[in-house]
Amino acid sequence: MTRSQELFERAQRVIPGGVNSPVRAFRAVGGEPLFIARGQGAHLWDTDGKEYIDYLGSWGPLILGHAHPEVLDAVVRAAAAGTSFGAPTEQEVELAELLCRLVPSLAKVRLVSSGTEATMSALRVARGFTEREKIIKIDGGYHGHADCLLVATGSGAATLGLPGSAGVTRGTAQDTLTVAWNDLSAVAAILEREPIAAVIVEPVCGNIGCVPPRPGYLAGLRDLCTRYRTVLVFDEVMTGFRVALGGAQALYGVQPDMTCLGKIVGGGLPAAAYGGRAEIMACVAPDGPVYQAGTLSGNPLAVAAGLTTLRLLERPGTYEKLEATSHRLIEGIGALAREAGVALQANRVGSMFTGFFSGSEVLDYASAKRSDAARFGRWFRAMLERNIYLAPSQFEAAFVSLAHTDADIARTLEAAHHAFQALT
Repeated sequence: MTRSQELFERAQRVIPGGVNSPVRAFRAVGGEPLFIARGQGAHLWDTDGKEYIDYLGSWGPLILGHAHPEVLDAVVRAAAAGTSFGAPTEQEVELAELLCRLVPSLAKVRLVSSGTEATMSALRVARGFTEREKIIKIDGGYHGHADCLLVATGSGAATLGLPGSAGVTRGTAQDTLTVAWNDLSAVAAILEREPIAAVIVEPVCGNIGCVPPRPGYLAGLRDLCTRYRTVLVFDEVMTGFRVALGGAQALYGVQPDMTCLGKIVGGGLPAAAYGGRAEIMACVAPDGPVYQAGTLSGNPLAVAAGLTTLRLLERPGTYEKLEATSHRLIEGIGALAREAGVALQANRVGSMFTGFFSGSEVLDYASAKRSDAARFGRWFRAMLERNIYLAPSQFEAAFVSLAHTDADIARTLEAAHHAFQALT
């Protein structure tokens, strides 16, 4: 028995499913999860000492790679001064100022500890601002595990084949309306017939796998929300600082009313944020009537990691390098699939990507679900055997980091060549 197998047996006795987040359990791809001992750069080592090239990056936050020395130094210096105060600090002001400068839609921002907190809070603020109750979300869009958002979700729920979640009341679910991704007419039809507080979207879907917006889709949402006085919320927990320095809103040139951030904003530590137009954020307590609080919000360790990460990302040439590395990897995987006669849709936006095992273009959740998830599972295991660590689900995005080298990409493409051959 391997050390990972032993740990998984122990974990299942004291943790539901043996994991602290469902998709980690590997149920969609078969086998048992790896238990990770350490990471460095673009590489991971499991508890049995096996090394992997990592394209998960802790599900997106580690755009600089694991254990970046400048981030570690910042966290150590912050910890030496105290891990948490429950009081304002100078660095959290610096982080808020930096976020407002880098992200086009942010006039004011509130720091929180998780993406779920960010989206849940943003929607509460949107409801308070508009004095409306219902929201629109995308079929398959995952925005964290707040009750009102666990309706027609992607991510772990899609991976496990769950339609939503037990424990969500009918009343809560009735206030959340769903439409297909990339379908403007469906959004327009709802906005025409009833008042809606907010439309929340990932500007690039990442939790049904990486699915970009069609040309004009985001701009169309902006126009509709302006016309019907509905708050447009971009969930950029995944795309923020991933697809561009200013997020997907900077990449596509569309400015929402509110933005939710997470993952990269914490530099690998638990941190997130939500913000937007000044008049909307004026609703947040103590300035306004919408209550939201958090003991560890803006804690010094996460703030230090996030500040350091964002300052490093501001360096000239950063995103050009990331784009070139990502392009080489995904174009190479697509070419290898074609050579092997394997139907694969290699979707990519910036440094996030998904290879859908499908013979037709993936444009929304319905087309994503037509992918051959069983074949993906076989390919995932073949890549894992060759020391390549990908997202353990057909319905998740994977990520390239600045730590990935030309040698890493070459090794990955060699492994992909053999994995595709194994499928045929």
